[in-house]
Order: sequence, then C-alpha cells, then structure tokens
Amino acid sequence: MGVLTKKVKGAEDILPRDVYKWQFVEDIMKKEAESFGFKEIRTPVFEHTVLFNRSVGETTDVVQKEMYTFDTKGGESITLRPEGTAGAARAYLEHALYNDGLPVKVYYLLTCYRYEKAQAGRQREFHQFGMETYGAPDPKSDAEMICAVANIFNRLGINNINLEINSIGCKNCRKDYTSALKGYFEKHRDVLCPTCLSRLERNPMRILDCKNEACHEVAKKAPTVLEYICSDCSEKFEKVKTFLDIADIDYTVNPTIVRGLDYYTNTVFEFVTDCIGAQSTVCGGGRYDGLIEELGGQPTPSLGFAMGIERLLMVMEAQGIEIPKPSGCDLYIAALGEDAEKKSFRLIKELREASLTAEGDIVGRGLRAQMKYADKIGAKFSMVIGDDDITANKASVKNMETGDKFDVPLDDRFFESFIEKYMANYGRSMKMPTQ
Repeated sequence: MGVLTKKVKGAEDILPRDVYKWQFVEDIMKKEAESFGFKEIRTPVFEHTVLFNRSVGETTDVVQKEMYTFDTKGGESITLRPEGTAGAARAYLEHALYNDGLPVKVYYLLTCYRYEKAQAGRQREFHQFGMETYGAPDPKSDAEMICAVANIFNRLGINNINLEINSIGCKNCRKDYTSALKGYFEKHRDVLCPTCLSRLERNPMRILDCKNEACHEVAKKAPTVLEYICSDCSEKFEKVKTFLDIADIDYTVNPTIVRGLDYYTNTVFEFVTDCIGAQSTVCGGGRYDGLIEELGGQPTPSLGFAMGIERLLMVMEAQGIEIPKPSGCDLYIAALGEDAEKKSFRLIKELREASLTAEGDIVGRGLRAQMKYADKIGAKFSMVIGDDDITANKASVKNMETGDKFDVPLDDRFFESFIEKYMANYGRSMKMPTQ
C-alpha cells in the first residue's frame, strides 16, 4: 500500500502560513466573550447519538442526513458533534453547573462534523465559535448576546453585515401558527418537494427553511409568526428591541426567520451579508427555553449563538481586512564551529526566556545557506558567531531590513546590549532572562 498523502474530502488543513489568521480571530472572540463574563467550556468531540436526536431534532436534515454516526465496540451509538449547543447543555446538566449560581455563561471554540456537499465556506469538518447563557429569562440577556456578536464584528473590522431579528413566540401561541402554516401549505401540496411533504405532517415550520426553489416561492406568501404571537411574547420582543436601541445596534425585523424545533422560544436572530455571494448567514442564534427540559433537566431559560469561522474569514477576505502577521524571528544566530554552536545555543536560550523569538541552525547548513534561511523566515536581525568572535568576545549584529550593523559583547552583557539596540528599532518591552 502506498503512502497516503491526500486529505479526506470536506476536511481542510490549516497550514502554518495561514494559522495566524485563525489565532487572531479566535483571540478576539475569546477576549470579547470574557469581557461579557463568559467562561470557556470544552466538551468531547463525540456524544451519545440520542443527545443530538433530542437537541438538534429528529426531523432536521442534520439528524436525518448529515451526522457522522457509528456504533462502538460496546454497541453504543456515538455521533461526532454537528454543533456545539448540545454538548454544552449536556455538560451544564451532568455537572450541575447551576449550583455555581445563575446565570451560567459559557463560550466554546470547537470543530464540528456534518456530511454535506463540501464547498467554499462549508466543509464536512468545520470550526465554530459559540456562546451560551443558562438561567437568564430577562430580554436584556437576548440583547446582551446580540451585542457580544456585534462587538466581535466591530473589533474584526467587518462592515456591511446586517442584523435580522424575529420572535417565534412560545409553545402556546405557536400552536395556532403551526395550524395556520399547515392549512396554508396543504393548499400547495402539488408543488412541495417530497421532503417538505413529510415536514407538512410533522413540522410545517421546517418548510420555511427549504432551499428548493418551488417550496421557497410558496413559503414567501405563508403566514408570518408575528401575526400569531401572544401579548406576553410580543412584550418581550419589544423589550429586546428597546435594549438594542439603547446599545445603538441597528436591526431589521425579518418575520421569515424561524426555528423548527419546539424548544425554541421568542427571540431568534441572524447576522447576514452578501459580500461573499448570495446573502449568507454568518451567525445565527436565539432563545431556547425548552432545551434543558427536553434533555431531562428542570425548565431553564437559555439562549445562545454560533458562527462558523471559515465563513467569517471569507467575509474578512472579501472586505479586504488585513490580519496582522506575527512578528516572526527577532534574531537569527548563525554559528561556525563547535564552540560557536555551543555559544549560540546558550544565547538563543536567553533570548527565548525573555520572550523574544530566536533561532539557529539545526539542519547542518553552511553560513551562506543559514543567512539565506534567516532572510526567508523574515528575521529582523542576524548575527554570525565564529572562533574569532569568541576570542574577541564580541560579534556583529545586522539589521536585516536596513543593513545597519552594531557590535554586542558575547559575555553577560550580551542580552542588555542587544535589547537596547532592539528597542531602539522596535520599541518592544522585554522581560529580563532568569539568571
């Protein structure tokens, strides 16, 4: 059998030359979440299949068509997570996080898996950032969650992204809406696709999400949920809008945004853009007050959102947003001779202890090849140490950008001398190495 050198379809490598973009985005997401009082949670990449059947919904395409499900040697049905909410909610219940005081606010960065057609911005293994709040019934928490998303986009410099919100009411008032939808779509059975015909009996709200052109056209004229929500749900929706106004968050009420599962309640929202082609949802979220109860817990008001990082990076690229590259190598030390190698190894250790990035040869290159490599990795400074330099107790450091040179001692004064010149060029604060 030959060596396998191709990745699995629908999975992408994030190479060293690109990973800084991901790190930059993830760092901003983490800092923003933590500024809102959220703490990171890390859950397993696989869960019992029944968890997703109950949380994602047996009638959804994700559960019916897209999950990676397999049986273990012990006969358990296990599924790779298709999204992050289910695992976070399971952990909230299993570890009784509510005993730490409510609300419980968590965020996560994780990989998810769905077997669907691989395309730009949609892979079978993809990366997701999400935030979840448990135990917060107040509409302010809905507005707070939306503010967190808006802040992330602002800090990333993303423009031309629009917030659309809606209310899908509660279980009680949605019964009338579901009946109205069923009555409407019954009149158009002849144009509905086979999938939507099955949805008509089990979950007519799912028809509103269908991508089939004929179903989509029929859905445009379907009754909207805002026509059926009760006064209490309407009041909550108005409060959400009030707090968004206070926060200067622009939004559009889009009555076509729905969620097909019973545990979703009241606020739903999406951030959409058309800068990567057809209108695309970059982030989706909402309130799911019935989820924890669906998983066997006590009724717990809950809400959250998730955004795909691949699609977010596509938006940033389309808008020409420059992501700062890492600083790279601060000093490359080339050594000629055994004694010089030992000396350079010690100096590189000191530099690294002071949080500088320092490198030296570890593949046996000659001097010319070492200097060529130093230039290739973007070293700010380079230094060559040979036998004569050790005897003279000094070496010459070269600024790789300007070509300017300066001497530094090779004894205990080396670090302070180099840092003085370094800071004169780059103004970066350093910590002194541990003696």
